[in-house]
Amino acid sequence: MVKLRGPMFSLGASGSLADTLTFSVWKGRAYARQLVIPSNPGADKQLSVRAMMKWLSQNWSTLAGADQLTWEDLAEAEVISPFNAYIKNGLARWRNFLGPSEFYPPATIDTPPVVDTGSAVGGVRMATVTMSMTTENQGTAVLFFRKTGSAVTAAFDNLVAVIPMAATADVVFVDTPLVPATYHYDFMTLTHDGQLTDETQPVNAVVSA
Repeated sequence: MVKLRGPMFSLGASGSLADTLTFSVWKGRAYARQLVIPSNPGADKQLSVRAMMKWLSQNWSTLAGADQLTWEDLAEAEVISPFNAYIKNGLARWRNFLGPSEFYPPATIDTPPVVDTGSAVGGVRMATVTMSMTTENQGTAVLFFRKTGSAVTAAFDNLVAVIPMAATADVVFVDTPLVPATYHYDFMTLTHDGQLTDETQPVNAVVSA
């Protein structure tokens, strides 16, 4: 931020210049800064990051104390809290389509869940998507991926939800609000150590107005 005393040969200025700079006043001080156009909050990549960040934020409180302690060295090195180190590392891994690990450094030691079937039922502006498992093993969450118009292939930019697992109970995701269309869904499971299982058989749901 650049503070100004007489911008644009005047006592003050406001507005934007050539879609490059914007001028305003904050607490009585004139300033200029680069004009930033916000990204579309509904863009696929932003939906993916928000879905993963929501789960990471909620999952931290469920970690064993010993697992939370593993983040302290990384947190100290980056001068942040262990919670923030866990979130930052998890999102960095997810941007590379790697599952977040609940401890640091990650190690491949868990046995993934055994998936049974998936299903999707459309309704009025919503779809109810269910994934069933036969064995939980060291699974911790189910990742739901979505696409309209054609079959979905699980990828970083089409994640829409991360839902915690509870033993072998069905994991249900209610996707709403939706515009009328045919929605295709796929699933992957996530283990405590960050392993992502192979995709399951995609399912679809027809959503009405």
